[in-house]
Amino acid sequence: MGAYLKYISALMLFGSNGVIASHISLSSYEIVFLRTLIGSAFLAALFFLSGGRPRGIKNRRDLLFLAISGIAMGANWMFLYEAYVRVGVSIATLANYCGPVVVMALSPLLLHERLTFLSAAVFFVVLAGMFLVNGGALLAGGLSWGLACGLLSAVMYAFMVIFNKMAEGITGLENAVFQLFFSFLAVAVFVFAKQGPYVPLTAPELVPVVFLGIVNTGVGCYLYFSSIQRLPAGVVAVCGYLEPLSALMFSAIFLHERLTAVQLLGAFLIIGGAAFYSVVCGYRKRTENS
Repeated sequence: MGAYLKYISALMLFGSNGVIASHISLSSYEIVFLRTLIGSAFLAALFFLSGGRPRGIKNRRDLLFLAISGIAMGANWMFLYEAYVRVGVSIATLANYCGPVVVMALSPLLLHERLTFLSAAVFFVVLAGMFLVNGGALLAGGLSWGLACGLLSAVMYAFMVIFNKMAEGITGLENAVFQLFFSFLAVAVFVFAKQGPYVPLTAPELVPVVFLGIVNTGVGCYLYFSSIQRLPAGVVAVCGYLEPLSALMFSAIFLHERLTAVQLLGAFLIIGGAAFYSVVCGYRKRTENS
């Protein structure tokens, strides 16, 4: 499976997170705790059963980068799930995807990747779309805690992507195992400090929790982290907007959430900019390889 196909498949899985989480009555940090626990256990079992050996332990520099990336991912998910509850899946997901803007801004400094005029132009379009989606709420009531959680999740998203790409010596399934394990540790420390190890999980919630942990987290993280290291940061950043597109579709179909006409225009700018940039990058890559 090519890197692009893996990445897109992961984004589709992540786009359904909000719908699955809507069937779980736990708090945002409790959901993320169980998600990272089940997902990291699943990936670790898959890694060792397939004959893998944790060679990355010897690479302390890359392991440190993955630890920072994992902590950022745990924080990203906790902020995002809190935003799901307070402002809805659609707006929370779109707010979260300000993160790729931060990735694109920092990648020339930290990853030494060139920022092109096309990339900058597309992101201005995307930022305009973000304002249309969230601007009304900001002007009417200021920055609510729900929107703040969405924006904080975007910042954590940027740190997650950048530091994961800096861990160049740990790739594939091993990368995903370490990433998710460090995320679990960070969330576990927070949960244990707040309420102890007890999580009030009921029987009806068991199926969506397990599905979220194994499929959306375990399988999704493997596909995601085994692909982003093989893709340029610009492609990762902009094509990542396919996740909010799927989230909008799933929330409309299964949760009956609706955006206003202005918000739909903003969503169109966000998704349209991503699609356009993806097509151009794909064409350029095929031209260079021919």
